[in-house]
Amino acid sequence: MRVDFHCHSTASDGTLPPAELAARARGVGLAALALTDHDNCDGVGELLAEGGSGFFAGVELSIEPGAGFDKFHLLGLGVDPANAELKALLRRILDGRNERNRRILANFTRIGIEIAEDDIAAYAHGEVLARPHFARWLMDHGYVQSVAEGFERYLLPDSPAETRCYEERWHPRQEDSFAAIHAAGGVAVMAHPRFWRRGWKREGSDFAAAAAELRRLKEAGLDGLECLYSSNSPAENVGFTRIALELGLIKSAGSDFHGANKPEIALGMEVSEEFIGPLLERLGH
Repeated sequence: MRVDFHCHSTASDGTLPPAELAARARGVGLAALALTDHDNCDGVGELLAEGGSGFFAGVELSIEPGAGFDKFHLLGLGVDPANAELKALLRRILDGRNERNRRILANFTRIGIEIAEDDIAAYAHGEVLARPHFARWLMDHGYVQSVAEGFERYLLPDSPAETRCYEERWHPRQEDSFAAIHAAGGVAVMAHPRFWRRGWKREGSDFAAAAAELRRLKEAGLDGLECLYSSNSPAENVGFTRIALELGLIKSAGSDFHGANKPEIALGMEVSEEFIGPLLERLGH
Protein backbone atom coordinates (compact mmCIF):
# COMPACT_ATOMS: atom_id res chain seq x y z
CA MET A 1 0.00 0.00 0.00
CA ARG A 2 1.06 3.63 -0.52
CA VAL A 3 0.96 6.26 2.22
CA ASP A 4 2.65 9.57 2.99
CA PHE A 5 2.91 10.98 6.50
CA HIS A 6 5.20 13.89 5.60
CA CYS A 7 4.27 16.44 2.93
CA HIS A 8 3.94 20.20 2.47
CA SER A 9 1.51 22.59 0.83
CA THR A 10 1.42 26.30 0.05
CA ALA A 11 0.64 26.84 3.74
CA SER A 12 4.42 26.58 4.22
CA ASP A 13 7.02 25.89 1.53
CA GLY A 14 5.21 23.52 -0.84
CA THR A 15 3.79 24.57 -4.19
CA LEU A 16 0.42 22.75 -4.22
CA PRO A 17 -2.58 24.13 -2.31
CA PRO A 18 -4.01 21.58 0.16
CA ALA A 19 -6.98 20.75 -2.06
CA GLU A 20 -4.69 20.03 -5.01
CA LEU A 21 -2.50 17.92 -2.73
CA ALA A 22 -5.57 15.88 -1.79
CA ALA A 23 -6.37 15.38 -5.47
CA ARG A 24 -2.77 14.34 -6.16
CA ALA A 25 -2.92 11.87 -3.28
CA ARG A 26 -6.05 10.27 -4.73
CA GLY A 27 -4.47 10.24 -8.17
CA VAL A 28 -1.47 8.22 -7.02
CA GLY A 29 -3.60 5.89 -4.90
CA LEU A 30 -2.55 6.88 -1.39
CA ALA A 31 -4.34 5.02 1.40
CA ALA A 32 -3.32 7.70 3.94
CA LEU A 33 -1.79 11.17 3.87
CA ALA A 34 -0.86 13.68 6.58
CA LEU A 35 -0.29 17.35 5.77
CA THR A 36 2.72 18.42 7.87
CA ASP A 37 3.45 22.02 6.98
CA HIS A 38 6.23 23.79 8.82
CA ASP A 39 5.15 25.33 12.13
CA ASN A 40 1.47 25.75 11.23
CA CYS A 41 -1.77 23.86 10.64
CA ASP A 42 -3.33 26.51 8.42
CA GLY A 43 -3.82 24.20 5.44
CA VAL A 44 -5.31 21.17 7.16
CA GLY A 45 -8.88 22.49 7.15
CA GLU A 46 -8.82 22.71 3.37
CA LEU A 47 -7.30 19.23 3.13
CA LEU A 48 -9.81 17.62 5.49
CA ALA A 49 -12.70 19.36 3.71
CA GLU A 50 -11.84 17.20 0.68
CA GLY A 51 -13.16 14.24 2.65
CA GLY A 52 -11.77 10.76 2.98
CA SER A 53 -10.88 8.86 6.14
CA GLY A 54 -7.23 8.66 5.07
CA PHE A 55 -6.44 12.39 5.43
CA PHE A 56 -4.85 13.56 8.70
CA ALA A 57 -3.98 16.90 10.26
CA GLY A 58 -0.29 17.25 10.98
CA VAL A 59 2.52 19.72 11.57
CA GLU A 60 6.33 19.73 11.34
CA LEU A 61 8.27 21.50 14.10
CA SER A 62 11.96 22.37 14.17
CA ILE A 63 12.96 21.77 17.79
CA GLU A 64 16.10 21.63 19.92
CA PRO A 65 18.31 18.91 18.39
CA GLY A 66 20.03 17.83 21.60
CA ALA A 67 23.70 17.87 22.59
CA GLY A 68 25.93 16.68 19.76
CA PHE A 69 23.19 16.85 17.12
CA ASP A 70 22.39 19.49 14.50
CA LYS A 71 18.75 19.34 13.33
CA PHE A 72 15.65 17.73 14.81
CA HIS A 73 12.37 18.02 12.92
CA LEU A 74 9.38 16.66 14.80
CA LEU A 75 6.13 15.60 13.13
CA GLY A 76 2.86 15.87 15.00
CA LEU A 77 0.47 13.44 13.30
CA GLY A 78 -3.28 13.40 13.92
CA VAL A 79 -3.26 16.64 15.91
CA ASP A 80 -6.22 18.88 16.72
CA PRO A 81 -5.27 22.25 15.14
CA ALA A 82 -7.61 24.07 17.54
CA ASN A 83 -5.82 22.86 20.67
CA ALA A 84 -4.77 25.85 22.79
CA GLU A 85 -1.40 24.43 23.90
CA LEU A 86 -0.36 23.57 20.35
CA LYS A 87 -1.55 26.94 19.04
CA ALA A 88 0.49 28.78 21.69
CA LEU A 89 3.63 26.85 20.77
CA LEU A 90 3.11 27.52 17.06
CA ARG A 91 2.65 31.24 17.78
CA ARG A 92 5.96 31.35 19.65
CA ILE A 93 7.71 29.48 16.84
CA LEU A 94 6.24 31.80 14.20
CA ASP A 95 7.46 34.84 16.11
CA GLY A 96 10.94 33.31 16.07
CA ARG A 97 10.68 32.64 12.33
CA ASN A 98 9.69 36.23 11.63
CA GLU A 99 12.60 37.56 13.65
CA ARG A 100 15.00 35.23 11.82
CA ASN A 101 13.62 36.35 8.44
CA ARG A 102 14.32 39.98 9.31
CA ARG A 103 17.93 39.08 10.09
CA ILE A 104 18.23 37.15 6.80
CA LEU A 105 16.96 40.20 4.89
CA ALA A 106 19.53 42.38 6.66
CA ASN A 107 22.27 39.91 5.68
CA PHE A 108 21.26 40.08 2.01
CA THR A 109 21.39 43.88 2.17
CA ARG A 110 24.87 43.62 3.70
CA ILE A 111 26.17 41.66 0.69
CA GLY A 112 24.49 43.96 -1.81
CA ILE A 113 21.25 42.06 -2.59
CA GLU A 114 18.20 44.20 -1.82
CA ILE A 115 15.03 42.17 -1.17
CA ALA A 116 11.95 44.21 -0.31
CA GLU A 117 9.88 42.78 2.55
CA ASP A 118 6.67 43.03 0.53
CA ASP A 119 8.34 41.33 -2.44
CA ILE A 120 9.57 38.29 -0.52
CA ALA A 121 6.33 38.06 1.49
CA ALA A 122 4.44 37.60 -1.78
CA TYR A 123 6.35 34.35 -2.35
CA ALA A 124 4.73 32.87 0.78
CA HIS A 125 1.20 33.72 -0.43
CA GLY A 126 0.29 35.00 3.03
CA GLU A 127 1.49 31.83 4.74
CA VAL A 128 4.73 30.96 6.60
CA LEU A 129 7.77 32.60 5.00
CA ALA A 130 10.65 30.13 4.86
CA ARG A 131 14.09 29.73 3.31
CA PRO A 132 12.77 28.05 0.11
CA HIS A 133 10.92 31.28 -0.64
CA PHE A 134 14.19 33.22 -0.41
CA ALA A 135 15.86 30.63 -2.64
CA ARG A 136 13.10 30.89 -5.24
CA TRP A 137 13.33 34.71 -5.18
CA LEU A 138 17.07 34.41 -5.83
CA MET A 139 16.40 32.09 -8.78
CA ASP A 140 13.69 34.31 -10.24
CA HIS A 141 15.97 37.34 -10.03
CA GLY A 142 18.93 35.68 -11.68
CA TYR A 143 21.25 35.22 -8.72
CA VAL A 144 21.16 31.40 -8.94
CA GLN A 145 20.00 28.78 -11.41
CA SER A 146 17.98 26.64 -8.98
CA VAL A 147 16.43 26.56 -5.52
CA ALA A 148 19.12 24.08 -4.48
CA GLU A 149 21.86 26.48 -5.57
CA GLY A 150 20.14 29.26 -3.62
CA PHE A 151 20.44 27.16 -0.47
CA GLU A 152 24.01 26.12 -1.13
CA ARG A 153 25.32 29.61 -1.83
CA TYR A 154 23.28 31.69 0.62
CA LEU A 155 20.98 29.87 3.02
CA LEU A 156 22.84 27.04 4.78
CA PRO A 157 24.96 27.16 7.95
CA ASP A 158 27.95 26.07 5.85
CA SER A 159 27.32 28.31 2.83
CA PRO A 160 30.48 30.20 1.71
CA ALA A 161 31.35 32.93 4.21
CA GLU A 162 31.24 35.69 1.60
CA THR A 163 27.64 34.89 0.58
CA ARG A 164 26.22 33.26 3.71
CA CYS A 165 22.96 34.89 4.80
CA TYR A 166 21.76 32.01 6.98
CA GLU A 167 20.51 32.78 10.48
CA GLU A 168 19.54 30.38 13.25
CA ARG A 169 16.12 30.71 14.86
CA TRP A 170 14.50 29.87 18.15
CA HIS A 171 13.70 26.20 18.76
CA PRO A 172 11.35 24.86 21.45
CA ARG A 173 12.53 22.34 24.02
CA GLN A 174 12.06 18.68 23.12
CA GLU A 175 9.87 17.88 26.11
CA ASP A 176 7.66 20.94 25.54
CA SER A 177 7.18 19.95 21.89
CA PHE A 178 6.23 16.36 22.73
CA ALA A 179 3.81 17.62 25.37
CA ALA A 180 2.10 20.08 23.00
CA ILE A 181 1.57 17.38 20.36
CA HIS A 182 0.18 15.00 22.96
CA ALA A 183 -2.10 17.72 24.35
CA ALA A 184 -3.47 18.10 20.81
CA GLY A 185 -4.14 14.34 20.64
CA GLY A 186 -1.29 13.70 18.21
CA VAL A 187 1.56 11.26 17.72
CA ALA A 188 5.08 12.71 18.08
CA VAL A 189 7.38 11.29 15.35
CA MET A 190 10.96 12.25 14.56
CA ALA A 191 11.27 13.18 10.88
CA HIS A 192 14.21 12.19 8.63
CA PRO A 193 16.69 11.06 11.31
CA ARG A 194 19.43 10.92 8.64
CA PHE A 195 19.58 14.73 8.92
CA TRP A 196 20.01 14.70 12.70
CA ARG A 197 23.74 15.27 12.24
CA ARG A 198 25.02 17.15 9.19
CA GLY A 199 27.89 14.74 8.66
CA TRP A 200 25.56 11.75 8.28
CA LYS A 201 24.48 12.96 4.83
CA ARG A 202 28.05 12.45 3.63
CA GLU A 203 29.30 9.64 5.85
CA GLY A 204 26.16 7.61 6.49
CA SER A 205 24.09 7.51 9.66
CA ASP A 206 25.60 6.39 12.97
CA PHE A 207 22.92 3.96 14.11
CA ALA A 208 24.51 3.31 17.51
CA ALA A 209 24.54 7.03 18.37
CA ALA A 210 20.99 7.41 17.07
CA ALA A 211 19.69 4.45 19.09
CA ALA A 212 21.26 5.68 22.33
CA GLU A 213 19.69 9.15 22.02
CA LEU A 214 16.36 7.81 20.75
CA ARG A 215 16.09 5.64 23.85
CA ARG A 216 16.30 8.80 25.98
CA LEU A 217 13.85 10.65 23.74
CA LYS A 218 11.29 7.87 24.01
CA GLU A 219 11.41 8.23 27.79
CA ALA A 220 10.91 11.99 27.32
CA GLY A 221 7.78 11.47 25.20
CA LEU A 222 8.79 10.67 21.62
CA ASP A 223 6.33 8.18 20.09
CA GLY A 224 7.75 7.26 16.72
CA LEU A 225 10.42 7.42 14.04
CA GLU A 226 10.21 8.16 10.32
CA CYS A 227 12.06 4.99 9.34
CA LEU A 228 11.29 5.14 5.61
CA TYR A 229 12.17 8.46 3.96
CA SER A 230 12.52 9.48 0.34
CA SER A 231 16.26 10.21 0.45
CA ASN A 232 17.27 7.40 2.81
CA SER A 233 19.73 4.84 1.55
CA PRO A 234 18.51 1.23 1.71
CA ALA A 235 20.81 0.75 4.70
CA GLU A 236 19.19 3.70 6.48
CA ASN A 237 15.69 2.36 5.85
CA VAL A 238 16.74 -0.95 7.39
CA GLY A 239 18.80 0.59 10.19
CA PHE A 240 16.17 3.03 11.43
CA THR A 241 13.44 0.41 11.16
CA ARG A 242 15.54 -1.94 13.29
CA ILE A 243 16.03 0.80 15.92
CA ALA A 244 12.28 1.50 16.04
CA LEU A 245 11.55 -2.18 16.55
CA GLU A 246 14.18 -2.51 19.27
CA LEU A 247 12.96 0.55 21.18
CA GLY A 248 9.24 0.05 20.64
CA LEU A 249 8.82 3.25 18.63
CA ILE A 250 5.98 3.56 16.12
CA LYS A 251 7.25 3.32 12.54
CA SER A 252 6.33 5.97 9.98
CA ALA A 253 7.07 6.67 6.31
CA GLY A 254 7.18 10.02 4.54
CA SER A 255 8.39 11.51 1.30
CA ASP A 256 8.80 15.18 2.39
CA PHE A 257 6.95 16.18 -0.77
CA HIS A 258 7.18 19.91 -1.62
CA GLY A 259 5.91 19.95 -5.21
CA ALA A 260 7.99 22.08 -7.60
CA ASN A 261 10.27 23.27 -4.79
CA LYS A 262 11.71 19.73 -4.59
CA PRO A 263 10.79 18.26 -7.98
CA GLU A 264 12.89 15.15 -7.45
CA ILE A 265 10.59 13.97 -4.62
CA ALA A 266 7.40 12.15 -5.61
CA LEU A 267 4.35 11.90 -3.38
CA GLY A 268 3.85 8.58 -1.60
CA MET A 269 5.86 5.79 0.02
CA GLU A 270 5.33 2.07 -0.52
CA VAL A 271 4.88 0.19 2.76
CA SER A 272 3.49 -3.09 4.00
CA GLU A 273 0.35 -3.19 6.12
CA GLU A 274 2.40 -4.82 8.87
CA PHE A 275 4.87 -1.92 8.83
CA ILE A 276 2.36 0.95 8.93
CA GLY A 277 -0.46 -0.79 10.83
CA PRO A 278 0.53 0.41 14.34
CA LEU A 279 0.61 4.04 13.21
CA LEU A 280 -2.74 3.77 11.43
CA GLU A 281 -4.21 2.13 14.53
CA ARG A 282 -2.85 4.88 16.77
CA LEU A 283 -4.44 7.46 14.45
CA GLY A 284 -7.77 5.66 14.63
CA HIS A 285 -7.77 4.65 10.95
